Amino acid sequence: MTDQTPPQAPRRRLPMTWIGLLPFAAFIVLFLIAPTMKIVVGAFQTPQGDFTLNNLRGLFTDSILSSYWISIKISVASSALGCLVGFLMAAAMILGGVPKGVRSPLMTFSGVASNFAGVPLAFAFLATLGPLGLVTLILKTHFGINLRAMGFNILSFWGLTITYLFFQIPLMILIITPAIDGLKREWREAASVLGATGPQYWRMVALPILFPSILGTFALLFANAFGAVATAIALTGSSLNIVPIMLFAQIRGDVLGDPHLGYAMAFGMILVTAVANVLYIWLRIRAERWLK
Repeated sequence: MTDQTPPQAPRRRLPMTWIGLLPFAAFIVLFLIAPTMKIVVGAFQTPQGDFTLNNLRGLFTDSILSSYWISIKISVASSALGCLVGFLMAAAMILGGVPKGVRSPLMTFSGVASNFAGVPLAFAFLATLGPLGLVTLILKTHFGINLRAMGFNILSFWGLTITYLFFQIPLMILIITPAIDGLKREWREAASVLGATGPQYWRMVALPILFPSILGTFALLFANAFGAVATAIALTGSSLNIVPIMLFAQIRGDVLGDPHLGYAMAFGMILVTAVANVLYIWLRIRAERWLK
């Protein structure tokens, strides 16, 4: 009588292809998930580690509410202008009479410029449109146009908004270009056969199809501008009280700083940007249904 043992099930092994993702997963955990959890937990703690809601109540003071409102206005203004200019540039590149050789350099530049921010961007705009900037001096010396006398200041609301446009417009071009490419020629031909003019085609066919993509990109650009920290601090310093600058003042370790109030401000920023990103993802899914 032979002893028959049941065959053992083969051990499941992690596919070797997943090993390449381990460094990326470690990076995400260490520099995204762990800091975010520390911020969320710290927003509800006292310096002694006890639970409290006072940090969130501190967000409703006049100075902090004002900083959120200024940040929202700058984000909306830069996103709206970025969407408008970026859409017109992308449409001219794809549907207009722009030479085909322009597309590749423009897309390459957009990929670089959309990630160009921080101290180098702030220095570039100070050297260009600052009180002693190149363009400022040329306009004043050769054309008699004094930007300061006209009320323009690079360290102001519109100065920071114009600076943000340097990376907002290229980001809009990168995202909206595939959507414009997805417009089918048959739709335009059908509209023309039915007697629609060019403006009527854009108003009744193209723009309604592109509207979810445009609105979703606006939400993404809003989150991009709302979370910009290094550029705002390097450009304006403490002359413009937006949320990132006030947040930096709370957590940098001064005797007047309150790190846990800073955690609460960062938690508020996370909520705002999360809503914008969720809106972008939802609208992008809706837009892809039309462009398949």
